[in-house]
Amino acid sequence: MSLDALDDAGLDALIAREPGNVAALAERGHRRAEAGDHRAAVAFFKAALGAASELARSGALPATLRAPIERAQRGLQEGHLAFQRHLEDSLAAAGFPEGRRPEGFQHSLDLMLGRRQLTGTSIQQPGQYYYPGLPQRRYYEASDFAWAPAVEAAAPAIRAELEAYLAQGNAEFRPYLVSNPDRPPSNFHGLTDNPAWSTLYLWENGRANAAVAERFPATMAAMASVDLARISVRAPSILFSRLGPGATIPPHHGAINARLICHLPLIVPGGCGFRVGGETRAWHEGKLLIFDDSVLHEAWNNSAEDRIILIFDCWRPEVPADDRRAIAAMFEAIDGY
Repeated sequence: MSLDALDDAGLDALIAREPGNVAALAERGHRRAEAGDHRAAVAFFKAALGAASELARSGALPATLRAPIERAQRGLQEGHLAFQRHLEDSLAAAGFPEGRRPEGFQHSLDLMLGRRQLTGTSIQQPGQYYYPGLPQRRYYEASDFAWAPAVEAAAPAIRAELEAYLAQGNAEFRPYLVSNPDRPPSNFHGLTDNPAWSTLYLWENGRANAAVAERFPATMAAMASVDLARISVRAPSILFSRLGPGATIPPHHGAINARLICHLPLIVPGGCGFRVGGETRAWHEGKLLIFDDSVLHEAWNNSAEDRIILIFDCWRPEVPADDRRAIAAMFEAIDGY
């Protein structure tokens, strides 16, 4: 059957069955572009070209895929050009026109858009945004932050709120990774849609989840003093993260190196572990563990009980205030695209 004869549901079903179908992925990208969803279109075009590269490496790339590959290449190029125009216009409207941007931020923007290449080695490998020149640190100490003592002092009250919530049932915990039908299918080591790694959000997508947050007043009061990263719908996030018995989170990199991830361990049975950039540190209940998640990191729970920690993100202290505002404006443009 011709792909043109398939409606969107049929095309999605085909991609679900054959996630490496180059022609189907290219067609899905074309339809999303026609509908004005350029971000989704670019994702499908990238997936199509990635699948084609895999076939080429295995020596199984048929000549019949030449047209879909060229279609994906054109679509990807057009998508990138449209995005760059949107980003430049949005930054100018937000008070950051070209020529009037903080130097560090402009450098980061050039890296993101491919105008400059990263030189040297870095343990920071963020998946989406790299701010250059930051110290190559795996962990930060709680003593580096003026707000940390107040958060640690609130740990008993935060744990009490969590235990009261758990005693009433925990139906609002949901998998940390959730599949998106508007994006190419992916599954991070079997954890997508898997409740073995689940979360309860107090703040999500940069906004309070009021129905949940109001049940955790001591937790939210403790967050009031934190220099929370405020980045469009990306941050802040404030959540309880539950890792089930026997579950592991394989090594991976986070999205942005301009912020740090903060763990406040609340329920940590023996047999749990955490590693960043090859350096293992233990979670201690009530004691903050702060790290750069753009560095390769992993976690495991080898116990027979749940491990639950409070997670939130803060600005990396070396990023200047003007650059933070520019980063926020950039992601506002990206997330509104």
